[in-house]
Amino acid sequence: MDKHHRQLTHVPILHSRADMGTLQERFEAAYVEQFGRRRWEEHVALTDRFWHVIRVELDGLHLNYRRVNLYQDGLPVCGKELEIVEETAAKGSENHRLLMELVARGATLIGTEDPNLLLEEYRAVKAGLAARPDRHPSAGNVGGPASSEEILARRDAYIGRQIAETLLPGRTGILFLGMMHRVQLYLPADILIVRLHLDVAASEDTA
Repeated sequence: MDKHHRQLTHVPILHSRADMGTLQERFEAAYVEQFGRRRWEEHVALTDRFWHVIRVELDGLHLNYRRVNLYQDGLPVCGKELEIVEETAAKGSENHRLLMELVARGATLIGTEDPNLLLEEYRAVKAGLAARPDRHPSAGNVGGPASSEEILARRDAYIGRQIAETLLPGRTGILFLGMMHRVQLYLPADILIVRLHLDVAASEDTA
């Protein structure tokens, strides 16, 4: 890559139970109630395979991780980013375990999201799980179509600004972000976006 250009690899992700934090039990219960225990177990197995494929694909890029920034869905700008990732990895998140592996290779972890927007979405998701058990319990829609879409757009705008400000020329970014996001709408034209295509049937969980 030319030292004057910036490249961002978007890794579309699936969220696991461990990624849901304090909502994980409610999320699992709502999922099982709507789709059944067998579908939940299939979802968990799919998520495990998904993260294995991501590891293989990233290894195939042969990146110099000393020149890589890591951006993560749901990781607030707070000064304790590494601590949050370590704690979530310890709870079983394959996503965050991978982040720790890449940091160990030399990558730089960057706070990605506005903590206030994450709190707003958390409250919307929590309310949605309690009030709408008949809907698919993914984090992208449980808060209601209008509210979740609005919050998602505001999150994307913030993520785009954060990447634009911290991804310096000559560096590569890896953005781990749910499939419903449209951050590309908020990125400057000089950032080359590469979407990592994964050979996994992953249409269930998108936010």
